Amino acid sequence: MNERRVVVVAGAVFDRGRLLAARRSAPEELAGRWELPGGKLEPGESPEQALVRELREELGVETEPLARIPGEWLLKPGYVLQVWTARLISGQPQPQPLEDHDALRWLAPHETDAVDWLDQDRPAVAEAARLLRESERDGARD
Repeated sequence: MNERRVVVVAGAVFDRGRLLAARRSAPEELAGRWELPGGKLEPGESPEQALVRELREELGVETEPLARIPGEWLLKPGYVLQVWTARLISGQPQPQPLEDHDALRWLAPHETDAVDWLDQDRPAVAEAARLLRESERDGARD
């Protein structure tokens, strides 16, 4: 039995020591909760290409994928979430009209618990916050 698996990519977008969070406006059962922005992999795309495209479409920004956060998380039957860290290259993130977000927020590593994350995003957010704290410490030593 060869079940089709849809990969959804999300970005732990970093800028100036902060992590970008996006609040869902749809579907209704997810509205008001926060996630790492991204979307579905299209045929022929690499996960990194899909992430760059999705963040451009959803937020109007250019990003550079850095590294995949280990693990993948079940979203619903047949859909899995994979998360990459990504650096903001240009643009100011804005929710795009007709997309699935109504608010964005930059969070410092110690602020990541300030929003109600979707359950499947929580492990990747915890790892992203750890990486940000680590880079802050490394930067303080330079």
